[in-house]
Amino acid sequence: MTSRLKHLCLSLALCGAALSAVAADDPVPSMTKRLGQAALEVKVGEPAKGYAVIIGGALKSDNDEVWGRMVELSGGRGARWVVFGTASEVPDRAGRRAAELLERRGAVAESMPVAPQLKWVDLDKAVRDPALLDLVQNAQGVFFTGGAQERIVDTFKPGGHETPMLKAIWAVYRRGGVVAGTSAGAAIMSTIMFRDALSVINVMKGQLREGKEIDHGLGFVGPNLFVDQHFLKRGRFGRMIPLMLAKGYKLGLGVDENSAAIVQGDMVEVLGGKGALLIDLNDVKTDPAMGALNLTGARLTYLDKGDRFDLGLRRITPHERKRRGQFLDPNAPGYKPEFTNDPFYIDMLSDTTLANAMGFLIDSNQKEVRGLSFDPKAPAADPLADLGFSFRLYKGRDSVGWYSDEQGADEYSVANLYLDIAPVRISRPLFAPWSPR
Repeated sequence: MTSRLKHLCLSLALCGAALSAVAADDPVPSMTKRLGQAALEVKVGEPAKGYAVIIGGALKSDNDEVWGRMVELSGGRGARWVVFGTASEVPDRAGRRAAELLERRGAVAESMPVAPQLKWVDLDKAVRDPALLDLVQNAQGVFFTGGAQERIVDTFKPGGHETPMLKAIWAVYRRGGVVAGTSAGAAIMSTIMFRDALSVINVMKGQLREGKEIDHGLGFVGPNLFVDQHFLKRGRFGRMIPLMLAKGYKLGLGVDENSAAIVQGDMVEVLGGKGALLIDLNDVKTDPAMGALNLTGARLTYLDKGDRFDLGLRRITPHERKRRGQFLDPNAPGYKPEFTNDPFYIDMLSDTTLANAMGFLIDSNQKEVRGLSFDPKAPAADPLADLGFSFRLYKGRDSVGWYSDEQGADEYSVANLYLDIAPVRISRPLFAPWSPR
């Protein structure tokens, strides 16, 4: 077997408390569903039947897997879509571009002039305009572009009140249509969202204010799942965990760039590039006496492209290429892992570092790996300038993985690794010029 670290591509699958729920050879039925005319009828109060497509941002125009799957889910060739460039700084251009990419895959797409950056648009009238509402009501798919997610929420749900336009979008979703969003369009998918929290380390230090860093979202994935985007690339698990603790979420799904997670009811499927991270806080413990973010026992799982899991049954199904590959069980007798070195990660929040650490650990003879995160440029006047965080990532009795190099790169699915976070004091200065003794 070749070295698996160079081209690390991680995947997670949601295992619950017991891996006996794993059915690697029991395929989950395809989530693809073609919408007919009967799907246009929906009874008030019915649960949503549709698909929430959470795209982690930086979605490439040639990602046929994601673009094509969205159109397929909405009914295939000829399916009608409406595109909202609401979040964008240049919404007309962003909307037209997304509409063109959907049409390349066979959809009929319309860019909607509903955005605060379109200064000639009266937003209060636009979200009530009968002609625009008619376009939405007759659509099988709705797409939100990237930009600033607060523009979406402030436009469609100002002050927490649903507009007629948002109600029409919900009607599409409830009858079995697709609601998709990339970057900012993904952030609005959960009931609570990050509004403006670009500094992960500041959120970890406690900067988590209503209406500033956090706000209400549009809630398409329901009240029990928190979602975030640009996730592995920007180390955003560091900001997801404090929000989940503050708002009582037990389950969080972070989707990476050029990747998507399709959520329908309890079913989740990952598509595209780098995968997604699932964070389970059901069994964590914290110590308020520490006076800073801390926890033990966060359960982490990576989903690679093609992996699925059922939240209700707590059943994981890795992609078939993983099932053809190697099952990795560090607790099995005679287990022979690939790696034997003992790394230390100087910045756990850096680009894909946590993902790399998880792939390494599941295929290593080490029981744990450790790392740090801190702000090296924190001003001296900052009372929390010295606050940093240590991370301990470790195996449990139910930690397992799957490996495949079938597509020419090293790909992992990793289930049930555990994470502890503790506050630490960082020395100032961090270093001084070297001088011989």
